[in-house]
Amino acid sequence: MIIDAHQHLWDPADRTYPWMDDSVAPIRRRFDASDLRAVTAPAGVTATIVVQAVHDPGETAWLLAQQEPVVGVVGWVDLTAPDVADRLAALRTATAGAPQHGSRQRGSHPPLVGIRHQAQDEPDPSWLAREDVIRGVRAVAAAGLAFDLLIRGAREHAAALTLVDAVPDGVFVLDHAGKPDIAHDGTATATAWRARMRDFATRPNVACKVSGLLTEAGGDWRNRPVDRYVRETVHTFGTDRSMWGSDWPVSTLAADYRTTLRTTADALADLSDTEREAVFGGTAERVYLAGAQPQT
Repeated sequence: MIIDAHQHLWDPADRTYPWMDDSVAPIRRRFDASDLRAVTAPAGVTATIVVQAVHDPGETAWLLAQQEPVVGVVGWVDLTAPDVADRLAALRTATAGAPQHGSRQRGSHPPLVGIRHQAQDEPDPSWLAREDVIRGVRAVAAAGLAFDLLIRGAREHAAALTLVDAVPDGVFVLDHAGKPDIAHDGTATATAWRARMRDFATRPNVACKVSGLLTEAGGDWRNRPVDRYVRETVHTFGTDRSMWGSDWPVSTLAADYRTTLRTTADALADLSDTEREAVFGGTAERVYLAGAQPQT
């Protein structure tokens, strides 16, 4: 079983996505589960985790209404709200009482498995280290949900580490390998990225997504060291804390779905069968889906 641990669905006609400017015009349209099935099934991908793309609870509700191949939702909640625990409890209650993953009834909907906030878009680079945010993430951990870290390079690095250390019983997932600047790869760039990755990897409650690297490499990605970044990410975190994600449909700005999957698989061709199964399914299943229950 292959699990795509990071993909998106959206409908710009329903809500505004501030980051959808003209640079992403080809993907500025509705994508739903039917579009997803059309690309995952031919590639042999049997399940996906869909991830929020805007700070809007309405989008999370829409994602929770999607069907297969989506098996889990990383949604959004206002972490700074005084009643954040109640909001999370309401979402968890809404997703409780249905068959476990692996025995989903046809027509059932995916459970909430995590929360994400696009910290990279916050004006304050220390947003993740704020006391009200830490309190909110503690509520996420108490609800049994993972927290995805979306940060870019060094800007939010220190704040993200502060958050992880402040919530030692939480489960964190670093999106897109911390968004390395592969398009401008050089000795200094790579060295700084490796140091940041080691900082996260020393925290045993942090997993990492091998995702979004083709788009980080830019339109000339075939001539950039994407393979090296893939391999170093997995080497740094280990296969039991690494998971593949397509970042579809954002990834289509660089390559089609099959190419995104194949590029990662080829870069990790020297892994054993057991290690490959972890990166392409086992880690995501353990981190996101253990104990998660879909809606009916």
